Amino acid sequence: MLIGEVARRSGVSARMLRHYESLGLVRPTGRTDTNYREYSGDDIRRIFHIESLRSLGLSLREVGRALDDPGFTPSGLVDDLIRRTRERIAAETELLTRLRRIGAVEPDGWEDVLQSVALLQALGSKSPEQRQRAALSSVEEVPVPMEALVEAALSETDPNVAGALRWALARSGDEGRPLLAKGLGSPAAEVRERAVQAIAEIPNDEATALLREALAHSDVVVRRHAALALGARGVAEAVPTLIDMVVEQANDVDAADALSALASGHPASADEIATGLIARLAHNTPGSPSRRRRLTEALAEIPGVTASRALADLSHDDDRAVAVTATYVLGIREALAH
Repeated sequence: MLIGEVARRSGVSARMLRHYESLGLVRPTGRTDTNYREYSGDDIRRIFHIESLRSLGLSLREVGRALDDPGFTPSGLVDDLIRRTRERIAAETELLTRLRRIGAVEPDGWEDVLQSVALLQALGSKSPEQRQRAALSSVEEVPVPMEALVEAALSETDPNVAGALRWALARSGDEGRPLLAKGLGSPAAEVRERAVQAIAEIPNDEATALLREALAHSDVVVRRHAALALGARGVAEAVPTLIDMVVEQANDVDAADALSALASGHPASADEIATGLIARLAHNTPGSPSRRRRLTEALAEIPGVTASRALADLSHDDDRAVAVTATYVLGIREALAH
């Protein structure tokens, strides 16, 4: 079969067939009377073998070794090809993500594109200072794709940078909230915690609704962060979780402050909070003495008759620390009343 016919049937151009010949990959076994290349059936099968191996990503040099070296074993080369392919896919995926994010901010010109690229690179920098500057500048200078900003916030480990990223998300409106909501479902506990912390700083009703849902989350850390944020927003649904936090000494000072703020800002909630604290004071469980002291201290910050009556009873408590705390608070209340 002459070279033109081989090219037509194999899909390999005559020029590439000549290149293969120059490299010694495949040589026509014969020549016609007029000295044209003539390929045998074995030659054509070899051409198809070459193309098959090239389709796997082998270089022409590697193809030659695979076909001609009797001691060649493919396993190591295949493993290397898998590694190289994964690296290439990762690089292409990263490029695609960057292009998509730049497109999302709808740049007006190349200057906007270059600024967005620089900001995205700064967000991924190894330097915390650069990441923090990028987060702070994302609001006032160059808009950062929301997906990139949320991704950075959910992966950030430096507390200062994390605070800057949460501030940027809070300032950027409600666009990031759905992405942060997905973060609450992450399999990684640290990502879930960062997500709820970021949601807690978004000052709108949609974020409040999401925090209400988070009170029923399976992750206790998420529930606690949500309760603290809701307490600061005056949402009474947070009261049971906040009382649990006082009992369990889990950020109990902040929880007690949130209960106090709720009771002071919403008098109707004061008796409910006091009643909840009193009910927990009555439980005799392991660690009760220290728990009862924390609950008494929390009760001391709650206004209203229910709390005052409970403190009067606690002023005679067998636990001296509880009795002293209750007596002291009652004295202050009586002084303020007069």
